[in-house]
Amino acid sequence: MGDRETDGLIREVGRKRIRRLRASGGYRTLRSFQVATVIYDGTVAFCDRFVDRRSRTHDQMVQAARSGRQNIAEGSRAAATSSQTELRLVNVARASLDELLLAYEDFLRQHGLPQWTKDDPQARAVRAVGISGQGLEFDRTDPTDRSDQSSGPGPYAAWLEKDDAGIVANALICLIHQDNYLLDQQIDALERQFIHEGGYSERLASARLEKRREQPDDRGPSCPRCGRKMVSRTARKGQYTGSSFWGCSGYPECNGTRKVE
Repeated sequence: MGDRETDGLIREVGRKRIRRLRASGGYRTLRSFQVATVIYDGTVAFCDRFVDRRSRTHDQMVQAARSGRQNIAEGSRAAATSSQTELRLVNVARASLDELLLAYEDFLRQHGLPQWTKDDPQARAVRAVGISGQGLEFDRTDPTDRSDQSSGPGPYAAWLEKDDAGIVANALICLIHQDNYLLDQQIDALERQFIHEGGYSERLASARLEKRREQPDDRGPSCPRCGRKMVSRTARKGQYTGSSFWGCSGYPECNGTRKVE
């Protein structure tokens, strides 16, 4: 691309907002990110209250919780340019939460505390909050606001603010299981999208070819209606679907056509 073409593109970007080939960002509205935020905040509070701050376990648990949250956000942002990077980062988030899950299970076992079964009344109550979606949404009325709108444990305060380490750890284990399920669904959807739509490079090449087809061809005929050069197009519907024809480069202002001879 020459300097003049580059300068023209920069001016065009300045004049209007360009629609990206692949959507990116928006991670704050992802349920997986919202739950990961509660897990991260809950883990920081848990470790400060129940784990020696000088221990390696304290740092490892906090970092695993942070990694789960941050990689969901980074994967969402990377979606603009790389499907594979997005998938890799979401998988890293999933692995980080698995590491954190083991740490909580170790804590309960090593301190002689019982772990809730999935049918335990308290486990079911924690799951019910997640299923209802109560209190986890972020306010997105201001698109320039990049701060998290959540504060504290929200609807999970009944468990996460307890003085009983066993209750807090078990509640966070329930949340990790829920987020792991959400991330599994997210990964499955991303894999299907990659298979059916391709990655960023493939879609960029396809868009470039489509754009080239839209450029007037000096070898093409002139429009019988307005005299402008015509471009080669392909019928996308009707009885002539798939067949080529000449269309006016001034479309939609002019809808002149010619048969390809």
